[in-house]
Amino acid sequence: MMQAFTQAIAQVASFCKTIQVKQILSIALIGFFLMTSNVYPQENKALGKAVRDRVHQTDQADRPKTTGEWNREAEQTADNLNRRNERIGKEAGEAFKQFGQGYVEGGKENVRALKDAVD
Repeated sequence: MMQAFTQAIAQVASFCKTIQVKQILSIALIGFFLMTSNVYPQENKALGKAVRDRVHQTDQADRPKTTGEWNREAEQTADNLNRRNERIGKEAGEAFKQFGQGYVEGGKENVRALKDAVD
């Protein structure tokens, strides 16, 4: 029994030597540090603002586009269920219309491409 235990320890030690635990551990610690630290906080804030501005520029629909906007709207209509349902219906209609426009534009581009391919 003692011999099997000793052989198991020897195999584990041999395995650790082959994979070089120190290198793997150092890589894991560096990765953990980089992922948990906020290395570039100003750039992240600027990027977030740029994305929010871009979202509002590309879509002219009058509906919420961010989680914060959805939450504010939900708080404003929390006491009036009819108003909330009307708003949800209106926003769903706008979203469906915008979604459909994407298909129309894609269809037009495909027809142009087919015409060009045939000619």
